[in-house]
Amino acid sequence: MNLRNQWPVLPLAAGLASGLLTGCGSENGGSGADGSTVVIGMSDDVLATDPASGYDPGSWLLFNNVFQSLLSFPNGGTEPQPEAAKECAFSDTQTKVYKCTLRDGLKFSNGDSLTSKDVKFSFDRMLKINDDAGPAIMFPMLGSVATPDEKTVVFNLKVPDATFPSKLASGAGSIVDHEQYDEDGLRKDGEAVGSGPYKLDSFGKDDAVFSVNPNYKGTAEVQNSGITLEFFHGDQTKLKQAIVDKDIDIAYRGLRAGDIADIEKASGSAGTNIVEGTSAEVQHLVFNMDDPVAGKVGVRKAIAYLLDREALVDQVYEDTATPLYSIIPAGIAGHNTAFFDTYGARPSKAAAEAALRADGITEKVKLTLWSTPSRYGPATDDEFEAIAKQLNASGLFEATVKSVPYAQYEKDIEAGKYGVYVKGWVPDYPDADNFTAPFFGKGNVLGNNFTNTTITDTLIPGTAAESDRSATDADFGRLQDIVAKEIPVLPIWQAKQYAVVRDNVYGLEYCLDASTVFRFWEIKKG
Repeated sequence: MNLRNQWPVLPLAAGLASGLLTGCGSENGGSGADGSTVVIGMSDDVLATDPASGYDPGSWLLFNNVFQSLLSFPNGGTEPQPEAAKECAFSDTQTKVYKCTLRDGLKFSNGDSLTSKDVKFSFDRMLKINDDAGPAIMFPMLGSVATPDEKTVVFNLKVPDATFPSKLASGAGSIVDHEQYDEDGLRKDGEAVGSGPYKLDSFGKDDAVFSVNPNYKGTAEVQNSGITLEFFHGDQTKLKQAIVDKDIDIAYRGLRAGDIADIEKASGSAGTNIVEGTSAEVQHLVFNMDDPVAGKVGVRKAIAYLLDREALVDQVYEDTATPLYSIIPAGIAGHNTAFFDTYGARPSKAAAEAALRADGITEKVKLTLWSTPSRYGPATDDEFEAIAKQLNASGLFEATVKSVPYAQYEKDIEAGKYGVYVKGWVPDYPDADNFTAPFFGKGNVLGNNFTNTTITDTLIPGTAAESDRSATDADFGRLQDIVAKEIPVLPIWQAKQYAVVRDNVYGLEYCLDASTVFRFWEIKKG
């Protein structure tokens, strides 16, 4: 799995994987579209309009509104519910055969009927193309897709995976029209044909325009007549000014912590409001276990003892994030506080020095912290400078920071050039599995040469196969404790999620929950 662009969860209900999912909501969700067009600005770009390629928050925002998946996450919830499907369930006790029945009368925005053939085509195509920047990496367990009839889809899994319904409910489960997409290649024209609440009217460098899809049938009830999405290409200052000047109705993703604080202070007189939501976005320090410096456990422990998360979130992020003390964030079933329990919340020079001496290190540790300026948030470089100061203030480290553009950054990580570097994560689905398997499973995405056979051979496959997600807490706790002991990564913070809205705009509280689904259809202007 590629790490998704980070910017800015509750547990899955026990028994979800084996229980029958029954549909709810409107069968004609698009019928409520009588509001005004809403203009949303964000600093992210949409990197793809083809679901077989996009694996970034901007692209998934488009997918979640233009395409349907068989299942979706409801407002404020993390238990998938039927969307294009009328019902879905595992039909075996091993969570290896998953069957869905489609709703009646499904159509794409161009009028083509949506059948099981389109569902099979979408998954077969995604896996066949296997784009480096796409979500195919999420489905290594998918063996085949069968279509007994036009309304029935059967997924046959190679290994048990109780989280499969959540993966279907994500942007990776987007269904495309088999008549409109090439099975062998990505669509390059910037157009999209889906069956979601909206259709994409135009897509350009600086904006995307969406109108309500009259053919939509599902659970969404649309509260506006369309959305215009304006791209600010990482220019946070321009995004802030646009919402202050009322050129846009909503500023979403990419405002600096200071911008949010400034707007919040002036919100009453400026005609704007700050909407805060939950988030499971996380950021970690990553250690290359083969590096001659960071590969030493004494160095990693010393950094863990010296890191002052409270100071970072206060001084750099102005409390728009919270300290994170484990690899599974708060709000996700299975979360514990392994790093807090092992290394404490306050810096300890004595404990850090003892860890270095126990590893035979008596000199100052010369260390470079590698950052990239915007991919993991606009304050990442400032944050890393602050971490370097914390380390150096102890007298035990001589730390410096280097920041490189993201394209070069990824190449250097793959080449093993960095000892300590930053990675962020926005979850694909709200389950502890999504915060552990990608990082510590076989062929993990961190590129840091960490392997633990207890994790890869026992804990990850065991938790994946358990349909009662609450029964995985002990194993996920054990996994977190192992990571805290060996420190291949060091959790730093968990984000809060914000949007700035004009005071005549409503519904944002339904767009900023831990599912990370930004629901265009919930927004309305009064």
